[in-house]
Parts: sequence; C-alpha cells; structure tokens
Amino acid sequence: MPRGDKSSYTDKQKRKAEHIEEGYEKRGVSKKEAESRAWATVNKESGGGNKSGSGRGKKDTHESSRKGGRKGGSSQSHADRSAAAKKGWETRRRRNKD
Repeated sequence: MPRGDKSSYTDKQKRKAEHIEEGYEKRGVSKKEAESRAWATVNKESGGGNKSGSGRGKKDTHESSRKGGRKGGSSQSHADRSAAAKKGWETRRRRNKD
C-alpha cells in the first residue's frame, strides 16, 4: 500500500476528514495544507485506518477536535483587554487613595 493511500480508512473517518478540511479552508488555509491537517487530526483521534470487524480498532478520542476551536488565545480583542486593564487600575488607584 503506497503512502497516502486512504483505502484502509472507514467511511466515517473519510467523512470526518472531509468535514475538518472544509473547516480549515473556511479559515483561509490552503487546500493542500487543509487536507494534510485534516488527516493528521483523524489519525490522532482514531489511531489511523481502522479495519472492519467487531472489536477491532481503538475507541476514538475527540480531544484534538475540541482543542481546535479554543486554540489561539483570548477571546477578547486587544483594545477590550487594554480598556479592562485601565479600568481596573483606576479602580485600585481610587480605593487605595483613602
């Protein structure tokens, strides 16, 4: 089986990779890079291609999918974070004046 052959993957894994790939493309990642990241995610979650049959293969973990949406830091913009810091500083300054 040559490298990159997807025949050993289940239909569910292929659908999952396609869905992940679409998500990356919506965020502006190139087609090739999106496909690469999608299959890396599927491999990480399911341990690679699963052979059919009862009791074969590993149970999927969805940690990497969950992490993808949260990765990238704070949800606040720089301006909002800065404004909150200034407001906090002013409040502390006022309270410590007395």
